[in-house]
Amino acid sequence: MAVRILAVIPARYASSRLPGKPLVQIDGRPMVQWVYEAAGRVPSVERVVVATDDGRVATAVAGFGGEAVVTSPDHPSGTDRVAEAARRIGAEVVVNLQGDEPLIDPQVVEQAIEPLLAEATVVMSTLCTRLHDEAQWRDPNVVKVVRGESGDALYFSRAPIPHPREATTLEECPAYKHLGLYCYRADFLQRLTELPPSPLERVERLEQLRVLEAGFAIRVVETVHDSVGVDTPDDLERVRALVVRSHHQHEQHGSQT
Repeated sequence: MAVRILAVIPARYASSRLPGKPLVQIDGRPMVQWVYEAAGRVPSVERVVVATDDGRVATAVAGFGGEAVVTSPDHPSGTDRVAEAARRIGAEVVVNLQGDEPLIDPQVVEQAIEPLLAEATVVMSTLCTRLHDEAQWRDPNVVKVVRGESGDALYFSRAPIPHPREATTLEECPAYKHLGLYCYRADFLQRLTELPPSPLERVERLEQLRVLEAGFAIRVVETVHDSVGVDTPDDLERVRALVVRSHHQHEQHGSQT
């Protein structure tokens, strides 16, 4: 039976920098479980599935009581994996949640969904947050986005955009980090996977540029929250430390109430 809003977490076992990434342990739970449980706390989301091509991931998901969909091993991207799962389940709106962001805030996901519920003309949405760190602004691993007055993306880039011809600080020249969470109308998601890779997408290695080059709009919602992705062993240790600190703060708060 089709659902209105479906959250799909694409999870590949293979990772060049962090093998077995979805199953690395964070405070006694595999990373994919953290993302799955956060997705389950998003108010609008009716169903959550993990889309994977690896039996080890599917087994781990079943082990914590989650739902996994085993997809084709031939998909070129996580978006294609999400699209297959969504096609098989049926949904009106599909949320593509990255499986390597275990600390994602459910309310942030809800913010990304809202434009598709509020405006029938919005076919795709994502998130951004204000940058205050110049090193991040100049880091090619941190994707930046500029928006028009409507809130739709004008461009995404690994370069530091916009270029401050006269401004000397990020306070004078506001810049925004793109957060890699996407929401789509289901029919648009299927259409997107049929588009060939675009020239700018190949240059920047940013799949969302395919959408802009094809003439479609992406609504970009600003949030005060940032994301903490896990791509390397160092990232993993940083997230583990954040989890321990968060639990310690909750325990302290609990003892004071």
